[in-house]
Amino acid sequence: MLQEKIGIVSANINDEMKNAYLDYAMSVIVSRALPDVRDGMKPVHRRVLYAMYEQNNMHNKPFKKSARIVGDVLGKYHPHGDSAVYGALVRLAQDFSMRYPLIEGQGNFGSIDGDSAAAMRYTEIRLAKISESLMASIEEDTVDFGPNYDNSEVQPLVLPTVLPQLLINGQSGIAVGMATNIPPHNLGEIIDALIHLIEKGKTTVEQLMHFIKGPDFPTYGMICGLKGIQDAYRTGRGSIVVRGRAVVESTKGGREQIIVTELPYQVNKLTWIEKIAELVKDEEVQGISDIRDESNKEGIRVVIEIKKGENAEVILNHLYKRTRLQDSFGVNMVCIVRGVPRLLNIKETLEYFLEHRLEVITRRTTYRLRKAEERLHILEGLKIAVDNIDKVVATIRGAESRDDAKEKLISAYSLSDKQVTAILDMRLAQLTGLERDKIIAEYQETLAIIADLKDILEKPERVKSIVKEEFINLKKLHSDPRRTEIAVDAGEVDIASLIPPADVFVTFSSTGYIKRVNQDEFKTQNRAGKGKTGAALKENDVVRFTFHAHTHDYVLMFSNLGKVYSFKVYELPEASATARGKSINQILTMSSNEQITAMLPVKEFAENKHILMVTRQGTIKKTELSSFSNIRSGGLRAVTLEDGDTLVSVKITSGKDEIVIATANGQAVRFDEDDVRSMGRTAKGVRGITLDDEDKDYVVAAEVVKPEESLLVVTEKGYGKRSKLEEYRKTSRGAKGVKAIKISERNGKVISMMSVPSDGDVMFTTNTGRVLRISVSSLRVMGRVTQGVCLMRILEDEKIVSVSMPSEFDETPVTPIESNEEVE
Repeated sequence: MLQEKIGIVSANINDEMKNAYLDYAMSVIVSRALPDVRDGMKPVHRRVLYAMYEQNNMHNKPFKKSARIVGDVLGKYHPHGDSAVYGALVRLAQDFSMRYPLIEGQGNFGSIDGDSAAAMRYTEIRLAKISESLMASIEEDTVDFGPNYDNSEVQPLVLPTVLPQLLINGQSGIAVGMATNIPPHNLGEIIDALIHLIEKGKTTVEQLMHFIKGPDFPTYGMICGLKGIQDAYRTGRGSIVVRGRAVVESTKGGREQIIVTELPYQVNKLTWIEKIAELVKDEEVQGISDIRDESNKEGIRVVIEIKKGENAEVILNHLYKRTRLQDSFGVNMVCIVRGVPRLLNIKETLEYFLEHRLEVITRRTTYRLRKAEERLHILEGLKIAVDNIDKVVATIRGAESRDDAKEKLISAYSLSDKQVTAILDMRLAQLTGLERDKIIAEYQETLAIIADLKDILEKPERVKSIVKEEFINLKKLHSDPRRTEIAVDAGEVDIASLIPPADVFVTFSSTGYIKRVNQDEFKTQNRAGKGKTGAALKENDVVRFTFHAHTHDYVLMFSNLGKVYSFKVYELPEASATARGKSINQILTMSSNEQITAMLPVKEFAENKHILMVTRQGTIKKTELSSFSNIRSGGLRAVTLEDGDTLVSVKITSGKDEIVIATANGQAVRFDEDDVRSMGRTAKGVRGITLDDEDKDYVVAAEVVKPEESLLVVTEKGYGKRSKLEEYRKTSRGAKGVKAIKISERNGKVISMMSVPSDGDVMFTTNTGRVLRISVSSLRVMGRVTQGVCLMRILEDEKIVSVSMPSEFDETPVTPIESNEEVE
């Protein structure tokens, strides 16, 4: 009885705790930690910005103390701690936290080193110019308002933003049992996607990704790989790998240093530097001699000095793996949708925002229509008064009071109370003829406005058109270039950093075995030597060609079907000089009738370079090198070949070189590269040389020649010679050319022609795998029409199949040749 009198109710403590915790959880989820999908704001952010708007703290007005805004937010809308409100305010002003800061700050607002902002009594703020689009038309009944915590004020439940705030600045928060982590994006890309959504209506995530390339972080950096982006956009969840930007530079003392100029988003620079120092101290990362932070107001610059003899690229890779120089951003696109938390993909997020914008425009138009109709009602009364001005004035003058005048005017002209009030409030100046004309003109103008507003409400396409126009204007005002680079293949950089730079030979056999061999395995020998035993080839297999390259170069592989494939040299199997290598079919996916006929090492895909391709039947084609910079795993079409024709030579040219094409029967044609126009990848090409007998003769080599070098011609039976370039008369493309060497039973057909410097070496490879390296200077310059001298002693049933130019690594002296007799 006593319990009932004093209002005590019995309850199960388990049920009470459960209900109380659920109420608390929903409060945290909906009213604190998660953003609304429409304006991308948490309640605290919305309240801070609205309080600044109420105080007219706009971008074109003087700054105000942060403490003044914080006090206003605490007193009116957000009854929590002042540090929580000030912390949220500070983040909105940090250019390293927000891709597009919403608050313009004056004073210390923290740093990327983790420094705290100055106390709120010291800092000053105002709304950034871009924030105007958050509040646009907020006073035109575009959004719902609700009571504050004590029902003494009202506050917007959502902002009528034109700005797609949720995606351009991102959002993060931890609620109860769920969290959100949305990355920032580029404003121009998001608006382009929204416009596409307006125009097309139905679209796919893949189509939207054509416009939205990926997150765009305020701290720049580089996103590695597309998979994380694709997962996040399709499902709402994904892990995006982000790297800081680092370059390796050489110092005057011959050492290297790593310069870091960008860090991944939300990485504390000071903590990151301390982590590197800890790894060096614990000897987990070796080779670093010093770390200097040279950052200033212009940007980040951290210098990592590398010890002499250490490989900076390998150390940089360790920093990627062991520190937050490479970081993962876990995307979790959870938002409040109609009061309920939901996981959204990129398409749904844009659709909900667009739906909000359409509703805002509809509500704004309805509000303006209502105001226009109210004004029209007043103007109709004023028009009646103007049309009967003398009688109206007389009635007012004859009235005993204002109320008496109102009653008489309502009775005489059937006016409403609002109309009569407007008439009685008219100034005497409005009775002039000019003012009467203005009232009539405004009346007509208001009629036109009402008709236009009604038309907008009746036609959804017009509402969409208005939304689109506002997006376009917003993009013109605030769009900027993308900051974060997106690297398509994340793994490529990782592997390359682990591979030490080295010079190698790449060898490819006729049956498709390929390998790379360290060049130090080959030593310079004398002319006419026996050479060193090369690859242990299978029976009936021969070395097709070899070339010198760097482990970090690219290799373009051209097939007999006119396709091209691309690899890094370090991706090719490494083997000893005597090993066979690995089958190309284990590396490439080719059709059964496809074979690799040419390979080309490429250091970089420069814009002003070309690839020159020459076929067995004498066709030549030139294509820009940059056209081959992005080759998919299945290859691309490089040239369209005639039936029975194959590629025999592929070279890189500058666009202004001289070209020499040589045939098996010893003919050679020399002409300017300008004679060959640049073509697309799928073109067939033009005539490079005319063959005397297409059934018996064929092209064996094409060379980009240099005036200061000589031409070395080599036959399959080990003979050859070098001659001056002047010996070869320059003609036009497509000519038969001149005799380059006499061929006979003794020396055999021409196997190669190449431009060689006098201080270089040349390497010969036979079909049995033997390799011989000799100095070019041991060959004296001879006349063009000779059979040459013996370069390599050929065994029975053996012939030279490849000639290449290695780099000189050792300083072993070359024994002078006493006899250099020509073969008659």
